[in-house]
Amino acid sequence: MIRILLADDHHLVRTGFRVILETEDDLEVVGEAADGLQAVALAAQTAPDVVLMDVEMPGLDGLEATRRITAAGERPAVLILTTFDRDDYLFSALEAGASGFLLKNGTPEALIDAVRVLARGDALLAPELTRRVIATFARPGGAAARARGERLAELTPREHEVLVALAGGATNAEIAAALQLGEATVKTHVSRVLTKLSLRDRTQAVVFAYQHGVVTPGPPREGPGR
Repeated sequence: MIRILLADDHHLVRTGFRVILETEDDLEVVGEAADGLQAVALAAQTAPDVVLMDVEMPGLDGLEATRRITAAGERPAVLILTTFDRDDYLFSALEAGASGFLLKNGTPEALIDAVRVLARGDALLAPELTRRVIATFARPGGAAARARGERLAELTPREHEVLVALAGGATNAEIAAALQLGEATVKTHVSRVLTKLSLRDRTQAVVFAYQHGVVTPGPPREGPGR
C-alpha cells in the first residue's frame, strides 16, 4: 500500500485528490495538511511514501516545506503540484529535493501514475519540463560551464556511463540493453551513483550531469523523464 500525504490550502482540492487517489486499491491517503508547517509535522507523524505538495500556501510555503521534509531522510518523496507554470517554481522545487513536478491541469491518470513512479523510488518530470531544465543548465556561461565537481572523480568508468545514460532520461531497462548488463546490476550502479554524488534521485542526477558538463544538450527524448 502506498501511503500519501496531501498538502494544499484549499479543502476542495484536497478532497478532489483524495477521491481520485483512493479509487485505486494500492493508494491510501494518510493525512491532509492546509499549510507547510502542518505538512512538515504530518510527514513526521504519518510516515507517508509520497507527499503531494502545493507551492503557494499560508505561513510556510510548499518549497520550504519540501526542503524540510526531504532534509529529514530518504522518505517521503515529494511531488510538487501547482497551477503556476513558472521556471522559478520548477528549479526551486528541484533544489529543495522534490522528486517530481506536475501542473494541476493534468489528468487523474497522470496523477495516479506520478504517485506510483515516486513511490517506487524513481523521479518524474514531464518532457517539456525536462527540456527546460536542460536548457537552463546548458546555457553558455551558465552552470554547465563550471568545472566538474570533485565528486565525479569517485565514480568508476561504468558508473560514469550510467550517469550519462540517466542524464539522457534512460530507464533501467534501456541502460541494461545499451550496456549489456542485467537490470539488477544497473539498479545497483544507479544507487551507487546517487550515493557517491549525494543525490536524492534520478531527476537530481539529470540536473547534476548538465550542471557539471558531463553531457551536453541533444535532441529531447520523447516520454517522461524518470
